[in-house]
Formats: sequence, structure tokens, C-alpha cells
Amino acid sequence: MQKLGDFKLPHFFNYPPYFTLQPVRDTREKQVQLWKDLILDYCRTQKIFVIGLEEEDFALFSNPVIERSLSHEARAAFLSALVSEGRAEWLDKGHRKCLILWHRVQDWADIIFRFVKDNGLEDSVMTVEEIRSGIESRGTELHGIDRTILMRALRVLEQKGKLAIFKGTSADDEGVKFSMEPF
Repeated sequence: MQKLGDFKLPHFFNYPPYFTLQPVRDTREKQVQLWKDLILDYCRTQKIFVIGLEEEDFALFSNPVIERSLSHEARAAFLSALVSEGRAEWLDKGHRKCLILWHRVQDWADIIFRFVKDNGLEDSVMTVEEIRSGIESRGTELHGIDRTILMRALRVLEQKGKLAIFKGTSADDEGVKFSMEPF
């Protein structure tokens, strides 16, 4: 099995036709599903949150072993399929950068809730940066989380009354006051 760093690539990655958009609808649907799963799995394991459509060097979009690369059209099709399922969002009107949601925002909110509970952080205050890169988050899925995704997940919890987000003098000063009881 071929690997990309420590990531095991699926068998289809060595099958040249999967690097070309398939013209037969049933085959294309299967191809799109395989690529969506691969992109989500790879991004999750490598903690990648943004993929640029123009990024020729994005590791998944080419296979030097079989000398194949996805066309711009194929990359756009696979990322658009993720967007249509709510597993990604275009970050710009030109559809050049895509935010990958390997966990949906509600799932990230649940992860934050468990993190707070597991670490005894109920009724405490943390900065947004501490949640993303602090000692407490090391070794968790939250460590290194994209700020946009984190803020959306925190707003979900804020709407449920589980925390309050407050502004500091700069974006780095944004804080969170947890006040958690079970959902």
C-alpha cells in the first residue's frame, strides 16, 4: 500500500482513471464519493483546514508513481461535492480556497464541550488562542484548529448558553467564559 508520509493511501489512488473525471454517471458518483472520503480523511489526519484549488502541489491531487494529477475541473468537482454536503465551504467568491470541515461545526462544539468537561474547565476563562494552541489543548483535536471553525463552534455553544465570548483590545485578546452544565 502506498503512503503519503504516515498516511495510507487507498488502492484507487494507484488506478489512473480515478485521476480523470469519469463520463458515466454511476462511475463518476462512485469516484466523487471515494475522493470526498479521501480528502476528509487526509485533512483530518494531517490537520489541514484549507485547500487551495490552484494548489498544484497539494499532495493528494497528484500521484507521481503513476504520473497522474487531477485536473482543475476534477479538483473543483470534488471540493464542490464536499461543499454541497456541508463538509466544506468556499472561502472566496472565486472558489479558489476551500475550508474543509472534517468535523461539522456542531461536532466541533461537542468536542469543545467534552474538552472543557474532561479538563475541569467549567466556570473558567480562556483566550481563544489558549484553546487553539495552549498547553491544555495539546494532544487533542482542538490543538491547531482553524480560527474560523473554532469561532463558529464557540458561537454554537454561546447560543446554547454554555459560554460567553468577550472581546479584548485585539483579536488575540478574545476570550471565552465557560459556564457549563449538561446540554
